[in-house]
Amino acid sequence: MIASSFRDCKAWKDEGLPLTTTSNEACKIYDAILSQYVTWRNDETLGGISGCMSAIKEADPNFVMGHVMSTGLELVGTGSSIRLNQRLASAVKTTVALALAQDITPREKLHAQAVELFSIGNFPKACDVWENILVEHPTDLLALKFAHDGYFYMGAQAQMRDSVARVLPYWKPHIPLFSYLKGLYSFGLLETHYYDQAEKVAKEGLAMTRNDAWCVHSVAHVHEMKGEVDKGLRFLETTETDWQGCDMLACHNYWHWALCYIEKGDYEAALRVFDSKVSRSCKSTGAMLDTVDACSLLYRLQMEGVCVKDRWRELVQVTLPHTDDHVTVFNDVHFLMASLGAQEADVSQRLLEGLREVAQDPGDNYQHQLSERLGVPMCQAMVEYDQGNYSRAVELLQPLRYHMMEIGGSDAQRDVFNLLLIQAAMKSSNKHHNKLARCLLTERDALRENSPLTNRLIQRAQALHG
Repeated sequence: MIASSFRDCKAWKDEGLPLTTTSNEACKIYDAILSQYVTWRNDETLGGISGCMSAIKEADPNFVMGHVMSTGLELVGTGSSIRLNQRLASAVKTTVALALAQDITPREKLHAQAVELFSIGNFPKACDVWENILVEHPTDLLALKFAHDGYFYMGAQAQMRDSVARVLPYWKPHIPLFSYLKGLYSFGLLETHYYDQAEKVAKEGLAMTRNDAWCVHSVAHVHEMKGEVDKGLRFLETTETDWQGCDMLACHNYWHWALCYIEKGDYEAALRVFDSKVSRSCKSTGAMLDTVDACSLLYRLQMEGVCVKDRWRELVQVTLPHTDDHVTVFNDVHFLMASLGAQEADVSQRLLEGLREVAQDPGDNYQHQLSERLGVPMCQAMVEYDQGNYSRAVELLQPLRYHMMEIGGSDAQRDVFNLLLIQAAMKSSNKHHNKLARCLLTERDALRENSPLTNRLIQRAQALHG
């Protein structure tokens, strides 16, 4: 039995978001899942999100929004696709069929439509549908959060910001989960480089809810992007007890913590964070965010000359089952980091060939459309770099510089590819590439003043080429 504090049928109707079910329990469980999704926290007293997903179907097997919630959450997790997972494909079909067969609200029908579009990889149209819901129902938090995730996977930075800005005036402090909109909005501001405003909004959110891990993330991220490494570390350390219980985001905040150590050149400290927090979470949850962060962290350390070979062997066991998924290009390029690091040449080749295959007939799948234009050349560049063909890696990566945001993720996450281009240009035997490396470092220094990592790279480039 879900606690009475969660909204029942009448409460949802009173808020203008009626749910088509006669089960108060189903409505409360729906609210419980939404709360956990938005707060990045599996509440074990409720059975976590997984337990609630089972419970909502027991409470009302034909509850369309219950199916939208459970199927949608699995899809936005990007750990599986209907192309390979028949159970998930069946779940999508069931959601759509229930929506067509019942007399439900137009809003609920649109939710089912958006889930179907997202399932076939048509992220842009799915986001359009969620936005249409928000025009009529600006307090529909599920539509807002799904749209936010969809934009994240497309690297649609302005849309992440504006989607929240459009609905904020309609939200009032008494509406459940109101404060968490501050975290969503601050991230959109951050990704569009409004750093001071992003920090201000995030701190407003923290004043309302201290354990909002997403607001903590935004503040730490701001310090990182502004080159305030020590300030970022202190903030993460002083707030750790508040956000470490948010198990779906804590690993990512620890990832930022490790990045600060890499910036400072304290590789041993970064490895301690990787071993005790990032790697442990990745292996226990299998969540895609944790997995790609683990890959990225090791890849950065490896480019800095740190030996992480044994850790790659462990990590590739997590990424290996996802080699053929091709749900997002962002995931694929990170899985390749692991197979290259573990020297699993057959796996790397299989991943690259799979990307080429889905690129041949992408249909409406946004990510497969990206595969030919971005996924294949980015992966090929990583293979060339791994084989010591630095000039070829530069030739592949340089034309893509200003398009890489389309693979999704945040500026901080995609920065690993900026660093890869710089490293390749520094190591290239082509003198023009060496000059390019110096230009890129000058540009980086202008964007991130006082960055210890940039200063080290500048010194390295001077030592190599004068």
